[in-house]
Amino acid sequence: MGFFSHFMAAVGDHKTDTELPADARLIDVRTHSEFISGHIEGAINLPLDRFNHDIHQVIKDKGTPVILYCRSGARSGHALSVMHQLGYTQVFNGGSVGSLALRMKKEVKRGV
Repeated sequence: MGFFSHFMAAVGDHKTDTELPADARLIDVRTHSEFISGHIEGAINLPLDRFNHDIHQVIKDKGTPVILYCRSGARSGHALSVMHQLGYTQVFNGGSVGSLALRMKKEVKRGV
């Protein structure tokens, strides 16, 4: 698999035809300041720079459905790869905060 194919496999998992589990935990992998500027209601903020270290504390059961998102889908694609490498089985790249909020019919709220 070439670099481009590998990259698209990581970030391309946020296609709109993929059904997302309604009971999934939402994780926003953007920085804290990006998170407070607008995040999906009910999401947990776990910035990518702390992701590898903290994901096992946030999601203990590796079978828990998780939807990751960021500004464009690139950082959440990287986080998805990390979770797969760690053995998590129900992980989805939701893409961008705006498109995921619309898709899930959830509000984007400001603040913490």
